[in-house]
Amino acid sequence: MSEDKTVICRCEEITLQEIQETIERFQCSAREVKLRTRAGMGPCGGRTCRCMIDRLVEQLGGQSVSNEVSLSYRPPVRPVSFGVLGGETK
Repeated sequence: MSEDKTVICRCEEITLQEIQETIERFQCSAREVKLRTRAGMGPCGGRTCRCMIDRLVEQLGGQSVSNEVSLSYRPPVRPVSFGVLGGETK
């Protein structure tokens, strides 16, 4: 398997190659990589890939985090029907 095809974000199936190309093209921060590729926006909320994205940005010369809003971890989210929200019981 090619190293470029290594999946970094399993939830969104974002590869190392996609992240590298994004960083090199836009010279972006980890937050911008997340927004441009969706890496870290899956059900795990970045728990499995956030550190790797931070390292890749650092290694490839993207913007370092300064005064911008940092990445945050999100709890897993599950869909809820309108019936449940409205108080219907099954």
